[in-house]
Amino acid sequence: MIDHSKLPYRPCAGVMLANRDGRVFVGQRLDTSSEAWQMPQGGIDDGEDAETAAIRELGEETGVHGGLVEIIARSREEYFYDLPDHLIGKMWGGKYRGQRQHWFLMRFMGEDGDVNIHTDHQEFRAWKWAELDEIEKLIVPFKRALYRGLVEEFGPLV
Repeated sequence: MIDHSKLPYRPCAGVMLANRDGRVFVGQRLDTSSEAWQMPQGGIDDGEDAETAAIRELGEETGVHGGLVEIIARSREEYFYDLPDHLIGKMWGGKYRGQRQHWFLMRFMGEDGDVNIHTDHQEFRAWKWAELDEIEKLIVPFKRALYRGLVEEFGPLV
């Protein structure tokens, strides 16, 4: 039996993408039949900084390129989450216990037509603009505390 507490956290970057109306992008994950929504996020590649990774992931998952966003803030600290035990062996080859994430609040300067979730790296089957107070309810339970922290930190700036 592997002691999951000895596994490292996967370095990651995430984006809270806010539109001009103060609503936030959430995508419904393609790889599950449950109501699993999340904001764009993904791994930081070797030699890549968190900001570059966040913009890359945003493009890969939403089709929104860096020219359509303005970075408003970066999280004060990294956010962490642990995967539930039943997912540890299924995600990332079983090499990580969860993720450590640098988050960025970005203002979306484009139009809804600029969002295209049908990308080469498609992760979402649907997307919408959500109110800040509904985000936590949309997220899978093991990420809710992290998302609550993001709403508390970035909410006044959205």
